[in-house]
Amino acid sequence: MTTNDAPDRPALLTPLTLRGLTLPNRMVVAPMCQYSVTDGFVGDYHLVHLGRFALGGFGLVVVEATGVTADGRISHGDVGLWSDEHIPGLARVVDLLHAEGTAAGIQLSHAGAKASSRRPWDGGGAVTAENARSGEDPWPTVAPSPVPVDDDWPVPHEMTVEDMAGIREAFVAATRRSVAAGFDVVEVHAAHGYLLNQFLSPLTNRRTDGYGGSAEARMRFPLEVVEAVRAAWPADRPLFVRVSAVDGSAEGTTLEDTVAFARALAARGVDAVHTSGGGLGGGWAHPIGYGYQVPFAERIRTEAGVATVAVGLITEAKQAEEVLARGQADLVALAREAQDDPNWALHAARELTGGSYDSYPVQAGPRLASRDRLLARIGPWTGPDPVQVAE
Repeated sequence: MTTNDAPDRPALLTPLTLRGLTLPNRMVVAPMCQYSVTDGFVGDYHLVHLGRFALGGFGLVVVEATGVTADGRISHGDVGLWSDEHIPGLARVVDLLHAEGTAAGIQLSHAGAKASSRRPWDGGGAVTAENARSGEDPWPTVAPSPVPVDDDWPVPHEMTVEDMAGIREAFVAATRRSVAAGFDVVEVHAAHGYLLNQFLSPLTNRRTDGYGGSAEARMRFPLEVVEAVRAAWPADRPLFVRVSAVDGSAEGTTLEDTVAFARALAARGVDAVHTSGGGLGGGWAHPIGYGYQVPFAERIRTEAGVATVAVGLITEAKQAEEVLARGQADLVALAREAQDDPNWALHAARELTGGSYDSYPVQAGPRLASRDRLLARIGPWTGPDPVQVAE
């Protein structure tokens, strides 16, 4: 990892080199499920949804949780990469991100017991024969142990070693397709209660073979997946892993467990740990507020010796700048804040550089700067008359 420092440059705007990739700044758009495709194929919606963040100045944009198998999707509306036919649509997104100077990432995922879900606006929960949309029938799910997501969810099939080998190879195949699509970063999803997180957590992993029991044994399958992905991913491209530093319940995965997991990830060639939380155990039995997950990123960075991505109610430019300036993380990721303001990165850069529009796309920056000069001359609109002109 190389930091490209410059005198007086805000930390948020400092480039970062990971392997052969140099990110232009430290601002990341985290994966955000949109549940808005059919059969895994991205189209115009995703081109616009993701492209606006590149125009908005973010250094890295990560495509949402992408199913490595059809049965590994969260819902019927999830993005997929289980076939070569999915490559062109994603390559189109990558090309747009690259054209605007933004790096492109993709999060590879298997939902495990949380698969076969309804879209949030359909009510969430498991798909059933009674609540399914037309043509969107439920499917059987798998998990490390036969532990349902909740009382009203189906019991998943307990995976055999052969099942695990098949899913590991599905991650590898999706990784190779990510290369073909031109992605710069692959992120393995081991957070938010999905399959790899289900293996890591004592709440959902009750196996008695070599893949369950101790924290080390619970890590075994996720580490096998990461090793296989790293081997299939080009050596000059960085690999991220997203983790839930703690489960929602205090009886689940602990931060100490995740620090140990992060050390093992770093030893296997992982370049950054994207540090989130929750997804299992229901609710959130931990402190919450602005930057509430930043301490997780800081501790993993310090104790595991690996770069981290901080996320979690980071809303202000100066707040994000402090995270980096204090050495609490190497990158800052936004999700809902970016969705609310796709130009957040440009606004942050302008705020931290005294009002400069230099970071804006050439199609907008000079015109906005000219408008600012006019507004400074005529003063603010005071109303109520909508027309207010200077003599």
